[in-house]
Amino acid sequence: MYPRVATVLAIREAPTRHVSSVSAVPSEQGLIAAAQAGDRDAFAQLLARHQAVAFRAAYLVTGSSADAEDAVQEAFLKSWLALQRFRSGSPFRPWLVQIAINEARNRRRASGRRAGLELRLSATPVTITSSPSAEAEALLGAERAQLASALAGLDERDQLVISARYLLGLSEAETATALKLRRGTVKSRTARALGRLQARLQEEPSP
Repeated sequence: MYPRVATVLAIREAPTRHVSSVSAVPSEQGLIAAAQAGDRDAFAQLLARHQAVAFRAAYLVTGSSADAEDAVQEAFLKSWLALQRFRSGSPFRPWLVQIAINEARNRRRASGRRAGLELRLSATPVTITSSPSAEAEALLGAERAQLASALAGLDERDQLVISARYLLGLSEAETATALKLRRGTVKSRTARALGRLQARLQEEPSP
């Protein structure tokens, strides 16, 4: 279902310097350092860890498995080419998700489809991380069809921040990176979006 991580490494040749085996440093930062030194195997391991969330993010935006796969493949390539500019010590996952979302938006615009996330909640766990607010708890109690309908009625900014936090499971800090927002903006926007979602859920007829 997800794009094969090896394909991006074969798309374009790049000089590879000798680096020590990453088996002794399996942490994410160790893999990033090795990949920045030219180790493609380390980069493939990074992609393998995070390709699922990158694909889900791209699919939420495009609503098409084929377009999401294409977006993620392009995101893999762009992340490899931009890896030297990646800030040491930063988490890799939200950075990759940010690139995947950008590529997914480009494909959606190119196809002429209207803005709006494609929500497949039947196969997507809805989990609340950290201390849930009253609005966040409404997500857990809502029927999935009713929740999907209510989410679809929100604007894209609200949909994205809710999806990043609760469908993709990103933290506030990761969501800030993925959506290019300040962390404080993520917190306030999430609270407002959840309030609007709760209002729409109350308006929706019970199934």
